[in-house]
Amino acid sequence: MTADKRPEGTAAEVFAAFLKLGLTSFGGPIAHIGYFRHEFVERRKWLDEQAYADLVALCQFLPGPASSQVGFSLGLMRAGYGGALAAWTGFTLPSAIVLVLFAYGAGVLGGPIGTGLVHGLKLVAVAIVAQAVWGMARTLCPDRTRASIAVVAALLILFSTSSIAQIGAILLGGIAGLALCRNGEAHAGGHLAMPVSRIAGLSALAAFSLLLIGLPVLARLAPDSGIALFEAFYRSGALVFGGGHVVLPLLREAVVAPGWVTDDAFLSGYGAAQAVPGPLFTFAAYLGTVVKIAPHGMAGAIVGLVGIFLPGILILLAALPFWDTFRKRAGAQAMMRGVNAAVVGILGAALYHPVWTSTVLGPRDFAIALVGFVLLTIWRAPPLVVVAFSAIAGVLAGLAG
Repeated sequence: MTADKRPEGTAAEVFAAFLKLGLTSFGGPIAHIGYFRHEFVERRKWLDEQAYADLVALCQFLPGPASSQVGFSLGLMRAGYGGALAAWTGFTLPSAIVLVLFAYGAGVLGGPIGTGLVHGLKLVAVAIVAQAVWGMARTLCPDRTRASIAVVAALLILFSTSSIAQIGAILLGGIAGLALCRNGEAHAGGHLAMPVSRIAGLSALAAFSLLLIGLPVLARLAPDSGIALFEAFYRSGALVFGGGHVVLPLLREAVVAPGWVTDDAFLSGYGAAQAVPGPLFTFAAYLGTVVKIAPHGMAGAIVGLVGIFLPGILILLAALPFWDTFRKRAGAQAMMRGVNAAVVGILGAALYHPVWTSTVLGPRDFAIALVGFVLLTIWRAPPLVVVAFSAIAGVLAGLAG
């Protein structure tokens, strides 16, 4: 059972911490994992590196938005269900509000200043992800075996075109760990005290399955209704692994194919989603606002947000009551050593593509990212300082042409 320890914090504390991250966490889900690590492992010490890596591995393996699931779990661990809701709200609300305003025509960043600002914010992700890879590799890949598992996982991601390569890398890491990493020290620390009973977990699994099966039936009975809209977002959130950009083809199929959103509107909203902090899944708020069927506008944005995030939260709640017990077994710990090494490899591959390849376009970009990395790792500067530096540097670079 995992409900044997009372939460140590308050929902207000959790909300404040995640609101700051929701306002400053540029760069997508992989960068978010780096931001969370800095804030909650290094600075606040809510949990240790091993427990955090295990939690990341679980959320990478489950369907849904991985970084939001990690944040939800951290809030749950810190302040119970109220903390979980506070974490999700604080992290999600800023980008959702911006994208709804964008849908209403609040304006688009343009010209050299706007373009430079957006590019500078993207360069933050390079520094953040590089710091996360560096820090996690030193802790989780301290020997040749685990370093080799990380490299193999990275190669699998880099040279595969399959959308399930990430799941395959984690599975292979677990198998390799079970076979090759049994000699490591058993770790007793990093207890993931989650106030979720097994009954609650099984109830969440039942709700997840019932909605996944039942909503399509109801949607067929009312094809142009709020139920159909909710089902489209729920299905997209339930069938995506790793979150982030992987959900985009599912969303396009869900809202463009039936004619609810035009291709041009979809692509312009996707472009706006790249320029805001927080989870990319908040793109659903924009789509819910602009859909042609009812409800749209603000009500549609709420339907989109709840629909796309709910399945990932339900499946996470289903897994958490059993996760802490499982991860303490000797065989499970050996497997998790391999899985954690594979996660480092996945992060390393993501650092190259898409983070590096889509952002570092020349020596000037590399210089900005390098300064950001040094500020984080050597000067121990807060991520907000690095965000401000990269934004200003990006604007200046944009003006310089």
